[in-house]
Amino acid sequence: MMEKMIFGRYVPTDSVIHRLDPRSKLIFVFAFICIVFLANNTITYGILAIFTLSLVFISKVPFRFFINGLKPILWLILFTLVLHLFFTKQGSLIFHLGFVKIYEEGLRQGIFISLRFLLLIFVTSLMTLTTTPISLTDGLETLLKPLMKLKFPVHELALMMSISLRFIPTLMDETDKIMKAQMARGVDFSGGPIKDRIKAIIPLLIPLFISSFKRAEELAIAMEARGYRGGEGRTKYRLLDWKTADTIALIFLLCITILLILFKA
Repeated sequence: MMEKMIFGRYVPTDSVIHRLDPRSKLIFVFAFICIVFLANNTITYGILAIFTLSLVFISKVPFRFFINGLKPILWLILFTLVLHLFFTKQGSLIFHLGFVKIYEEGLRQGIFISLRFLLLIFVTSLMTLTTTPISLTDGLETLLKPLMKLKFPVHELALMMSISLRFIPTLMDETDKIMKAQMARGVDFSGGPIKDRIKAIIPLLIPLFISSFKRAEELAIAMEARGYRGGEGRTKYRLLDWKTADTIALIFLLCITILLILFKA
């Protein structure tokens, strides 16, 4: 379970991407989410795929983390692919069996949309795998600082994001332990009718909720004991430092954007 849940988990390795400023990573990811929609043919998707795999290689994060991390949402990617195969009726007919008809455009769109999902998951996961939750929180808070003039609770939002990122892998590990304990008592989570599977989830949810509330209470007590009273007047122990490598990373992304515009159909 630890390797299957990659979102919110930090993998410490010595790489260029790990040493980048969290602000540049956040800008990079948000910009990548926008430019991925520029891809609409084989060449542009090929450029994005090569670029993303290069980032994974540079990060030195074991590739199995990304493969295992895809398993929880693999059904969504396959469902999207099937929808395009069966409901897009454009282009030449390439397969016909009974009422099942698959057209060239349906296959093309299904593959492209599925690949788009994969690219987005890889890049967003890469950000959390190479950046500590504390750094992400500081980066987000710094980027949103201008909104404080509009009385927007920037610090509180960043704090909630930090706690969420830290607790996602913890809760997944807790779920795994409870599932194994219930399975040792004879509970079957994977077999039988859907009605029985839903009933089997109840013994899993109750202890998980109790554990979550207990952890939340312990965190609140710890924060209160340390004198936490909000973000006003607080100083930073770790100061963010924008380096030349951060600028180069964004320039590379700009070059990729220009390539996508040039080769866009």
